Amino acid sequence: MQNKLLIVDDEQDVREFAANFFKKRKIDVIVASSGEEALKAITNECPKLVLLDIKMEGIDGVETLKRIKEISKQIKVIMLTGKNDEDTQAKTKKLGAFDFIHKPLELQELEKVVLKIFNK
Repeated sequence: MQNKLLIVDDEQDVREFAANFFKKRKIDVIVASSGEEALKAITNECPKLVLLDIKMEGIDGVETLKRIKEISKQIKVIMLTGKNDEDTQAKTKKLGAFDFIHKPLELQELEKVVLKIFNK
């Protein structure tokens, strides 16, 4: 599995901000604006890591996580959340989420987690 990063967020500015940050660090980045797009990208691109927003229109992040894990248990998923919702965090942890990052994104914190996964 290559060091590809899939960023899934329905907010275009968040996607572009994070994508540009990681592209500057020579990481292969794919973006998706919905759970549906994310599932297609996972099938076509086989990313090693997914940054997945919890709150999205259509298929939300929790359902998307569940479907990602049905496709491949090897893909690491970091959930992006705007609030500290312990019930959702517990549910996604049980579904296989690797970690949680709170919005607004702290890029140094995010970079540490991403590089730790890619350097394994």
